Amino acid sequence: MNHELIISDPKIMMGKPVIKGTRITVENILEKLSCGETIEQILESHPQITKEAIQHSLSFAVQVLKADVIYPVKGDVA
Repeated sequence: MNHELIISDPKIMMGKPVIKGTRITVENILEKLSCGETIEQILESHPQITKEAIQHSLSFAVQVLKADVIYPVKGDVA
C-alpha cells in the first residue's frame, strides 16, 4: 500500500509519522486501537481523518515492523 496519507516532517510532532494534514500520529492511532477503541470511535473523536487514513496508519506500522531491526523486550525470554 502506498502511504501517501502518512508523512514525517521534523516541524510536525518532532518528525513522528502523522496522518497528512493533521497532528495525529500513527503512534496515537495504534495506541487507541490497542486500548480497545474501535475505528468508528476514533473517527468520531477525530472527524478530520478518514477510515482510509487509519488503514494507512496500520499498514505503515506493519511495514516499519518488517524492517530488519532487533527490538529489546523487557522481562523473561522463554
